[in-house]
Amino acid sequence: MKLNIRLFLSFAVLAVLIVACKPKNKEGEVKLAPGTARITVEEVLQTGNYTYIKGMDDGKEVWLAVSRQEVAKGEVYYFAKDMEMENFTSKELKRTFEKIYFVQAFSKEPIAMVNNKPAVSPGAEKSAPEKVTVKVEPVEGSTTIAQVFEKRNAFAGKPVKIHAQVVKVNTEIMGMNWLHIQDGTDNNGDYDLTVTTKDVAQVGDFVLVEGTITLDKDFGAGYAYAVIMENAKVVKK
Repeated sequence: MKLNIRLFLSFAVLAVLIVACKPKNKEGEVKLAPGTARITVEEVLQTGNYTYIKGMDDGKEVWLAVSRQEVAKGEVYYFAKDMEMENFTSKELKRTFEKIYFVQAFSKEPIAMVNNKPAVSPGAEKSAPEKVTVKVEPVEGSTTIAQVFEKRNAFAGKPVKIHAQVVKVNTEIMGMNWLHIQDGTDNNGDYDLTVTTKDVAQVGDFVLVEGTITLDKDFGAGYAYAVIMENAKVVKK
C-alpha cells in the first residue's frame, strides 16, 4: 500500500511538472483574434487629430496612429491591423514613417472579431457619423446627398457639386483629407457622404464640394464605400 501511495505521489508530482513546463502562448495568457495584435507603448506623439504610438509587437517595433486620446507609456494595448501605410509623412510632425498602421480598433482589452473582421471597422458603413440636424439650401447646379445615393448609377464617374456641412474630418490619410458631409437629406438611411480632398475644412464648416462620384470603392483594410466623392475641390460658404 505504501508503495502504491508513493507511486501515486510520484506521478502527481510529474504531472504538475509537465503542466508547469508546458510552453505558454508567446502572447501570454491572452489568445489574440486573427488580424489583431498587442503593443507595449514606448513613445507617444500627439498632434491635432491623431496620437502616434511607437511600441513593441512580438519583439518588433511598430508605429500606430489612432484618433487623438490619452495613451500611457509602458502600458499594453490591443489593436486591429487596419490600414497599413508605407513612407507616410505627417505634416504636423514633419516626419516620415517607413511603415505605420492607421487604427480605429484600439483598446486596453483584446479586440473581438465579427465575421473575421474587427468589431470596429474603419469602413464607411460602420463608422459613418450619426445624423445631425443640418439645413442648407442647394446652390445653382448642385444636387443633394439623397439624390446622389438614389441615382448613384447615373452620377457614377461624373463630377457632382453638393452644398453641405462638414460633420467629421480625418486628415493626412493616403495623401488626402477625408470629410464626412451632410445636407439634411436622406435616401433610405443614406445621409452621409464621404469626400476625399487635398483642401482643408473643419467640422462645422458649410462647404460647396465638387468632385467625381465613384461607386463600390474598396481601398482595402475595411475602407469600402458604396458611394464616395473623390478628389474634390472644397469652397467654404
